[in-house]
Amino acid sequence: MSPKILIIAEAGVNHNGSLKTAMELVDAAAEAGADAVKFQTYRAERIAVPDAPKAAYQLENSCSGETQYEMIRKLELGESDDLTLQKHAEESGILFLSTAFDPESLDFLLSIGVPLLKIASGEIENAPLLRKAARSGKDVLLSTGMADLGEIEAALGVLAFGYLEYGGEKEVPCLSSFRRAYDSEEGQKALKYHVSLLHCTTEYPAPFPDVNLRALRTLRQCFALPVGYSDHTAGIAVPVAAAALGVSVLEKHLTLDRGLPGPDHKASLEPQEFARMVQGIRQVEQSLGTSVKRPSPSELRNQAVARKSIVAACRIEQGELFTDRNLTVKRPAGGRSPMEYFDLLGKKAGRSYLENEAIR
Repeated sequence: MSPKILIIAEAGVNHNGSLKTAMELVDAAAEAGADAVKFQTYRAERIAVPDAPKAAYQLENSCSGETQYEMIRKLELGESDDLTLQKHAEESGILFLSTAFDPESLDFLLSIGVPLLKIASGEIENAPLLRKAARSGKDVLLSTGMADLGEIEAALGVLAFGYLEYGGEKEVPCLSSFRRAYDSEEGQKALKYHVSLLHCTTEYPAPFPDVNLRALRTLRQCFALPVGYSDHTAGIAVPVAAAALGVSVLEKHLTLDRGLPGPDHKASLEPQEFARMVQGIRQVEQSLGTSVKRPSPSELRNQAVARKSIVAACRIEQGELFTDRNLTVKRPAGGRSPMEYFDLLGKKAGRSYLENEAIR
């Protein structure tokens, strides 16, 4: 049986800067059946200049009179908050994760023992952050929103370089070193052991025509790495479909109320919806099975009832020739298979048969 999909409830900044709301999001994620709940760890002054503009979706879903810096500054949680959330998640039986957006925040997450690291789509060109993540030796979820195959390969080169550094190799970091690390056998082994690629459409909510779930197959074929999906569409149809395409990780935003102000609420699921998504994904997992086509155990007991046998269409006397007038096909199975129907035509009956009696 394949390992189950890791379902991550992306709480992100949907706490709106409130630790109390963040705690409630942990509870909601656990009750909905998620495996992990993920927040964002950063300091606004480390990731954006003061006059950094907002994305269009951020303008639509948050206060229009503020800069991106001002918006994300309001949505920060402190390191003590992360520790509180980590403890609460542990008590709730759910994994605590967080996405770091700057090196210092990544160092903090490593210091508190997060089990794996998420690199957000916007950081796929952030070589210092990528290198630091890989040098930790931790597993990495690399989100690929807004990126083409060449950019993904370049990011994987930085990660390969970092993992080789973690393994003891020493080389000056530069583009050519990243390329060599990616092309090396050891670099590829490290990537296969540590990295999963997440397909993603970086828009909130993401239009369905922009999702391109078939890119999951492309990522798997091009990079031979586990693939997952980070969903920003409305509803649960797309993540459930991604589960059917064999993802190993599935991430979806969770909010307590989609009507709250903030950049990500409209692309999020409320708790009951998230629970339905988890249920649908788990049902899909159970349904995938293997590539072998054969009757399932539940089908086998229905074969005799649903299939048919060759039976006498009327009374047949011993020695009489079988014809298309005195033979027919009816349920149940158990007699001669209808596949033998044409072979019986023209042959003599070895004994007499009553109407509807199976030909033996």
